[in-house]
Amino acid sequence: MHRGRVWRAQACRIVEETAEHAALWMPRGSLAMLPVDDTGARIRIPGEAWELEPISSKRDAICLGRAGRPHSIYLFFKPDGAFEHWYVNFEQPLRRTPVGYDTFDHKLDLIVMPDGTYRWKDEDELEHAAAAGLLDPAEVRAEGQRVLEEWPFPTGWEEWRPDPTWPIPQLPEGWDRV
Repeated sequence: MHRGRVWRAQACRIVEETAEHAALWMPRGSLAMLPVDDTGARIRIPGEAWELEPISSKRDAICLGRAGRPHSIYLFFKPDGAFEHWYVNFEQPLRRTPVGYDTFDHKLDLIVMPDGTYRWKDEDELEHAAAAGLLDPAEVRAEGQRVLEEWPFPTGWEEWRPDPTWPIPQLPEGWDRV
């Protein structure tokens, strides 16, 4: 959500909810609604006006939202189902709603490979979002350092596989209402 409107939506299946985390499955082919400007160009930094355009997810992932923490850990899988890498998305802590979870992206990301090597992603977007008054980059970077110090890898979900009978998740009724 941004300024009382849906900024982005992702269809997913809630696999597990505990007091510590939420695990959300997003398979290849699931619907996402992404922000675009009036020319149809994808928008990465929120502004005043946007529309949502449907796309299909291109890969299988599971998202682990950690209770009260301003990040989620995504596990991405190869087309054959094998674990590929972790992707730490810095964001507002997940908030449960009647239709799923809300959060807001803090732009900075951390990609961690199975061998322990890592790299930062979208540092330029972090600075643009900070310049727009959307976040405090020092707080986002501090959370990044906490994740590296804690080193929550592996997560225990690397061997997880969805039930093959599960249908592709759809956005629930009311996903586009506040």
